[in-house]
Amino acid sequence: MDVLDKIKQAVDSHPVVIFMKGTPEMPMCGFSSRASQALQACGEEFAYVNVLSDPEVMENLPRFANWPTFPQIYINGELIGGCDITLEMYQNGELEKMVKEAVAAKAGQGDSAAQ
Repeated sequence: MDVLDKIKQAVDSHPVVIFMKGTPEMPMCGFSSRASQALQACGEEFAYVNVLSDPEVMENLPRFANWPTFPQIYINGELIGGCDITLEMYQNGELEKMVKEAVAAKAGQGDSAAQ
């Protein structure tokens, strides 16, 4: 499998995925740490890819989304952004709403309380 296909598969098969340095339990950079903490605070499970353990993904991910830095957060297959955007969205309540909607939609249940 081509590395870009591998990245696309990770993005498409998870409602929320973060490409980060390290893991949510053991982040290897401050930006990855803060972004994964914001996702964790949304209260839903999310997938992660440790780019440090997959040099091919680390090398090619910036080309995949035309975004040069890590972490990269994808919700519903779309790049949301990196650490700063993720934290800003978390602080204004947007991130939690998007994460919960993406997880509910992926589960096929929908959220009848959503407006």
